[in-house]
Amino acid sequence: MVVRRESWSIYREALPILGIALLGGLFAGVVLEGMVEQVRRFPGLLVMVPVFLATRGNVYGALGGRIASGLHQGLIEPHFRWDERLVNAVVASFVNGIGISIVIGVITWLALAILGWDSAHLFEFVGIMLIAGTLTSVVLILGLLSIIFAGYKLGYDPDNLVGPIVTTLGDIFGMVFLLFAVTVMGVLAG
Repeated sequence: MVVRRESWSIYREALPILGIALLGGLFAGVVLEGMVEQVRRFPGLLVMVPVFLATRGNVYGALGGRIASGLHQGLIEPHFRWDERLVNAVVASFVNGIGISIVIGVITWLALAILGWDSAHLFEFVGIMLIAGTLTSVVLILGLLSIIFAGYKLGYDPDNLVGPIVTTLGDIFGMVFLLFAVTVMGVLAG
């Protein structure tokens, strides 16, 4: 009976956020559909999209895991206040998120050049990834911490929340900020 009760608890806690994740994924798809015209301006842009979204999940999923473990162990309090462990985890994730965004731009450009495919300029790919990566990092950090802290205070297991939260926020804001970055680079590149 303990297994059944525990399984039901996990399911009960995760189901609502998974439903929101489903809607978030659909919204991200609608934003991607709206980017079709922009893709023509920056050939090769679509190559970066899945890598960009996946790395959001990897970097900020790890942050969420650290926060959840810290909450379970009593090492982190569910409040926004100065806590060296929390600050170190956030800064490391932010630096990783920005760094991997730049790497995505460079590697995408290199891969397309090696394949001989048409592509945007290196500075355009890096600029798009830098803008989208920075904005997405800020929203993911604040959103992830806010939702995990609120959920924990309400008695939810943060381990059940991290994955769907990161996926949903990463997909929604990743696509929105990618569209924003493409628009900004379109204006700057003239």
